[in-house]
Order: sequence, then C-alpha cells, then structure tokens
Amino acid sequence: MKKALIIIALILGIVVAGVWYVINGAGGIIKTQIEQQGGKYLGTQVSVFNVELALSEGRLTINDLDIKNPKGFSDEDAFSIDAITLDLGTITSEPYTVQTVSITAPEMLYEIDANGQGNLIVLKNNIQKNLPASSSEPEPVASDTPSPLVIVENVTVSDLQLKLNFENLDTGDLELDTKAYELTLPTFNAGSIGKPDGIPADQVGLAIVNTMLDNAIAEAKKEAKNVLKDKAKDKLLEKASDKLKGLLN
Repeated sequence: MKKALIIIALILGIVVAGVWYVINGAGGIIKTQIEQQGGKYLGTQVSVFNVELALSEGRLTINDLDIKNPKGFSDEDAFSIDAITLDLGTITSEPYTVQTVSITAPEMLYEIDANGQGNLIVLKNNIQKNLPASSSEPEPVASDTPSPLVIVENVTVSDLQLKLNFENLDTGDLELDTKAYELTLPTFNAGSIGKPDGIPADQVGLAIVNTMLDNAIAEAKKEAKNVLKDKAKDKLLEKASDKLKGLLN
C-alpha cells in the first residue's frame, strides 16, 4: 500500500509539473506564434518582448509589439504598441471567445515613397493575400496541430498616434514647407471579429491589424487632402493629382 501511495504521489507530481510547465510556457508559445505568423503574413519582421498570461484573472497581455517597415521604406517601425490586453471569455470549447481587446496609444507611420506607394498599403496588401475572405471560410494554416477557432467580441483602439510622412514624394509645383505631420486619431471601435463560427487563432491578430490599417490609412489620406488644399489652389492640386494619387486616393 505504501509503495502504491508513493507511485500515485509521483504521478500526481508529474501531472502538476506538466500543467505548470504548460501554463508558464504559454506566453513563450504565443510570442513565437505572433512573431512567426505575423512575419509570414505581413512580409516583414514582427517582434514581441513578452506575453503575460494570467489565467486566474482571465487576461492576456502582449507587451511591446513592433512591426518593421516593409522593404523599400525607411528603417523606422511601421507600427508599434506598448501593450495589447485581451480579456478572455469562454475558453472551454470552440470557438473560444475573447471578450475585449484593448489597444492604447499605438504608434503608426504612414510613409509614402518616391513612387507614391504607401508602406501601410503594402502591409495591408500582404495581409489580404493571406487573410480569409470571410470568417465562415477560414484559410487552412500549415501546422502540426490545427489552430483553434476564436471569436473576438469587441476591439477598441484609443489614442492612435499617426505620423504621416511624404518627404520622398515629388509634389510637383506644390511647394510645401513640411511633408511630415503627426496627429492623434480619435478612439474607434472595430467591432467583433470572427463571428459567427470563429477564425483560426493565429489569424485573429492579422484581422485586428487589418482593421487598424483601414482606419489609419483613411485618416492619413483625409489629413493629407486637408493639408494640400490649404497649401494649393484647386487648379494646382488638379495638376499634381497624378503624382499624388497614392496619397489622396
């Protein structure tokens, strides 16, 4: 009997150690997936400092996420976030539910090259090549194990710091004192992602970034139009429209 109890105790110890390892290793696993899948789909380097998983509080935090500019642009980051907080909901069965994703004060650079091509447009096009057309038809991801399906109920982005830079773009006869502007976008709600059936977990981040890019690109172009209209007469703006189409359209 005593030997049997010792064996049971050893088995329980191994099980507890295994659970502890999985829980403590989860952050590292998530970090690796973000960097690998993000880099694959965005076509540029993605880095994360660490991921903190607090199961007792139902919270996951991604710290210091940086997305490098695509090739052909400056060495600055296109996108950086100090922290992304996910409040977890139902995690007992698929599709797993994330109640809220909160992103506070991210920094984004909208840079235009000499050909009128925007860095954020390049990133968005890369995402579109890989992101499913609809959440009901998730695109399979090559992996040893299937990626679980996830629904995000709500995504909120507040105080996005957007830098608009078109210093490399030839504006023709439009003489501008500066071609770099910074603005803070109002808080916006991206709504839900993955309803009704969920999308693969490794594509949730891409869907969120895609939504943020849509909003940032629209706001940047609106700001550019306002700046250019203040500096030029209508006829001059029309004359330069071909060179500025990447910035204005």
